[in-house]
Amino acid sequence: MRAVIQRVTKASVTVDNKVVGSIQKGLCVLLGLGVDDTEKDVDYMVNKILNVRVFDDQGVMWKKGVKDAGLEILCVSQFTLQGKTIKGNKPDFHNAMKTEPAKAMYTQFLQKLAKSYDASKIQDGEFGAMMIVDISNDGPVTLELDSRKFTYDSV
Repeated sequence: MRAVIQRVTKASVTVDNKVVGSIQKGLCVLLGLGVDDTEKDVDYMVNKILNVRVFDDQGVMWKKGVKDAGLEILCVSQFTLQGKTIKGNKPDFHNAMKTEPAKAMYTQFLQKLAKSYDASKIQDGEFGAMMIVDISNDGPVTLELDSRKFTYDSV
């Protein structure tokens, strides 16, 4: 499971000219589910998203996570995060989870996120829809998360 998280001053998702989710200060999470993702990946990602310290506390940088700061989260399903561009110029999405199991796992992810935090502070887009995601990145602060890559080897 892969995610790109961005610290935002505001973010929204629009589908068919209608805003379906929006937040003020918090995190925008783009989440891509892989064919071999399991509940362990969901648990890892929920914990990491809620607790990664990207917010300031009384002028000290990197002190609070979104949960500690009491801020909002906008989640957007994005299978393209599983894309590979190693061979040729056309992205290969074979590692992305198929639609029906991905929808079920994305729903599970949102439910666990809400249970571990505050459901009223979590918004999402529309699974499988063509979305316009409007992100006002704060910093900019953008991090990549991968539930399967726990160490980063030197090049």
